[in-house]
Amino acid sequence: MAVIFAAVLIVPTRTKAASDNRRNAKAAVEEPLNLAVIIQDDLESRVGNELGVTKDFIRSLPAGSRVMVAYITTGSLQVRQQFTSDLDKAANSLRIPRASESASAFNPYIEVIEALRRFDENGKNRNAMLLISDGLDTSRGFDATSAGNTLDLKRAIKEANRRNVAVYSFYAPSEEGLTSRNRTAAGYGQSSLNRLSDETGGKAFFQGTTGFVTFDGYFDRLRETLNEQYAKAY
Repeated sequence: MAVIFAAVLIVPTRTKAASDNRRNAKAAVEEPLNLAVIIQDDLESRVGNELGVTKDFIRSLPAGSRVMVAYITTGSLQVRQQFTSDLDKAANSLRIPRASESASAFNPYIEVIEALRRFDENGKNRNAMLLISDGLDTSRGFDATSAGNTLDLKRAIKEANRRNVAVYSFYAPSEEGLTSRNRTAAGYGQSSLNRLSDETGGKAFFQGTTGFVTFDGYFDRLRETLNEQYAKAY
C-alpha cells in the first residue's frame, strides 16, 4: 500500500511542474519584434511607478528584437532611443513622465504618425508599436461627433497599415487634463485607442474609465496576444 500511495503523490507533482512550464513558456514573447514604445508625457504620476515592469518587458524580448523609445510631449516627439538591438540600452532610456499639463500632447496621433515613419520598411521582424496614452485628441474640439473619428486618428491608422505596424495601446489618464476628471473624455480617449489598435491589427488594454492599477496584467496579456497572432499568421 505504501508503494501505491507514493506513486499517487508523484503524479500531481509532475502535472504541476508541466503546468508551470507551460505558463512560463507563455510568459515570453516568442519571436523578435521591431517595437516602438511611445509614451504620452503628461500622463498621471502613477505611470512612473510602472517603469520597472516596462523595462522588464523590453529586456525580455527575444534576441534579434529592435526597440525605439520616445515621448509625446508639447506637440512633438522626443526620441530617447533610436531603434537598437541593445535591449538593456533601450530599457534604460525610459524616464518618468513629466505628469504636467505643460507637457500636454493635445493630439497624440500626429506624433504617432511621426514615430511610424521611423520604422525600417525593409526590416525582417514583425513591426509593432506600444502606445501608452490617454488617447484623447482635443486639437479640433471635444464632442461626441469627433470621438474615435478624428482626422489625425484616421491618418495614423492609414500610416500604420501602409507600413505594416500593429499598434497596441495601454490607456492611462492624464495628470491634469480632461481624462483625469471627466469620464466622458476618458471614454472618448479609450474609444480612439481601441479603434487605432483594432484597425491596425493590434489590441487596446484598459480597465474602466477611472484609471488603472498596474501595467503587469497589460504586459501579460500583450505577450499572450503577440504569441497568438504570430501562431495564426504562421
